[in-house]
Amino acid sequence: MAILDNVETMTSSILKYKLISVCLLICTSAVAEKYDPLSESASGKVQTAELLVKDESRKREIPIKVYLPAETNSSPVVLFSHGLGGTREGCAYLGKHWAARGYVVVFLQHPGSDNSVWKDAPLRKRMAAMQQAASPQNFQLRVRDVPAVLDQLEKWNDDKQHVLAGRLDFQQVGMSGHSFGAVTTQAVSGQSFPLLGTQFTDARIKATIAFSPSSPRTGDPKQAFGSVKIPWLLMTGTKDTSPIGGQTVESRMAVYPLLPRGIDKYELVLHNAEHSAFSDRALPGDKESRNPNHHRAILALSTAFWDSHLRNDDSARAWLNEVKGNSVLESQDRWQLQSASK
Repeated sequence: MAILDNVETMTSSILKYKLISVCLLICTSAVAEKYDPLSESASGKVQTAELLVKDESRKREIPIKVYLPAETNSSPVVLFSHGLGGTREGCAYLGKHWAARGYVVVFLQHPGSDNSVWKDAPLRKRMAAMQQAASPQNFQLRVRDVPAVLDQLEKWNDDKQHVLAGRLDFQQVGMSGHSFGAVTTQAVSGQSFPLLGTQFTDARIKATIAFSPSSPRTGDPKQAFGSVKIPWLLMTGTKDTSPIGGQTVESRMAVYPLLPRGIDKYELVLHNAEHSAFSDRALPGDKESRNPNHHRAILALSTAFWDSHLRNDDSARAWLNEVKGNSVLESQDRWQLQSASK
């Protein structure tokens, strides 16, 4: 009888465990279904401010454009670094949407690798000028622009007379960028470099999105990403190549498996997406017509990532875990993730 009682007790426990597991799965799915990363605040329009950061230590001025949510309370901060030849005006679709979701979004402009590189050059010399600007010197300038901007933002946040006074939550800072901006983003978010280590890493950054990520040109790629300690989201496309920088589709997709297992990491590969799919408009030479669903997917996944890792939103995390089951992605897009807990 004792044996039978034990069997019944074990059977009952197993059934209860299964029932609880099913209930948790149903509840998680229900939460994910209610969460919508594409919805925007109805409380007012996004405001913008164009400001100038002066880094006296380097005698350098860094133009920024800030997208401000309608709510005036302290909000998480997201930085964005443009690609080679770009400006703070680029990728406005990201700034507008993220701000409408309650983030203060700061777009940096990097002198020396911005539109000043090509805008006054003869057409036939523009590519050579761009190649020259993709230099180690400009890389160094860019990665030092990021902490300089964060330092100044902290000062403005404490200045009661400033437009940004009290608007910025520096406990929740995200970093993002496209192309050369992704290189910049990776460097300040934990990537290690030969002889330099992680000296460019800024501890204030809590989560990162790299649009068109890059594998390192020198050193051990596995070692380069082994020191990353914060969540990373990578976005690329099956035709994401560029005439400058030497990155291929394969080298961009090589970053994800090299990221350590101890972090939350995600990768989106958009089918037929070219390098400019992540920008506002197509570039000369693009062969594919732009797919309007690409921007929809980019906005949805990036927003859910910020909500999950800068707001600790469980519904956003559940939604990310079920991306394959919703209608944001198309059938040939690829999505993968790995949780730090696994």
